[in-house]
This record gives sequence, structure tokens and C-alpha cells, in this order.
Amino acid sequence: MTKHQHLPRRQVGFTLIEVMVVVIIIGLLSAMIVPNIFGNQLKAFQKKAGIDINKIGTQLDLYRLDIYSYPSTSEGLQALITNPGKSNWTGYAKNLPKDPWGNEYQYSYPGTRNTDGYDLWSFGQDGVAGGEGGNKDIGNWEESN
Repeated sequence: MTKHQHLPRRQVGFTLIEVMVVVIIIGLLSAMIVPNIFGNQLKAFQKKAGIDINKIGTQLDLYRLDIYSYPSTSEGLQALITNPGKSNWTGYAKNLPKDPWGNEYQYSYPGTRNTDGYDLWSFGQDGVAGGEGGNKDIGNWEESN
């Protein structure tokens, strides 16, 4: 017998059945996990909008302490960044955040929905007024903010 005897070679690799089983398992896991991730992302975006609204609200309160009134609707949130011609203005923000969906926050003074005197809100995921679920407006009139 020689040193390198010819033995049958064993093939290395996966069978088609094994590959299909793995693909099916990955598909099932994805079907269970992906909806949970996107559901949590929407909740996180809504929470971030509430946090932004609170932060901008604090800046508006500081503005009111110096100027004795909130900015008018026409002056808008821009009055926190650039002086709208007020003598006591000291600057309240370097920039204004956009809502988590990339839209501008909305502002109105005097407000109609909030007892603070102004309304500050995001239109939500759909970017238009009203809606339910992920499309609902998120504003300073909500208790969760």
C-alpha cells in the first residue's frame, strides 16, 4: 500500500435543503422582529418630538421673561434665534430643531389649545394637521410632553 492511498473524497458544503431551512428560519425571525423595531421607532420619534417641544417651550419662557410677551405668530420661533427688534432681546437659541420627520415645528401665539398662552406642535409622521396613531399631531397641550 502506498502512502497516499486513494480513499473516496467526502464532499464539503451544504445541501440545498440545509440552505432552505436556514433561509426559512431567518425569514421567520425577521417577520417577528422587524415589526417590533419599527413600532418602537415610531414611539421614539414621538417621544423625541415631545422632548423638543419642551425644550423650545423653555426657550419661549425665557423670551417671555425678558420681553414680557411671547413672540407673535408672525415673528414665530425665529424670534428665538434672531432679534425681531426687541430692546431686551438676548438670544435664546442657536438653531431650531426639526421634528423627527424633518419638518419644522409649528407655533401660534396666542394659542387656542394650551393654557400656557401659545401652541407649539409637530404635525407628526404624515406632516399634515390631524391624524391618529403615528400621524397624530404632537403638541404642548398634551400631558405627556
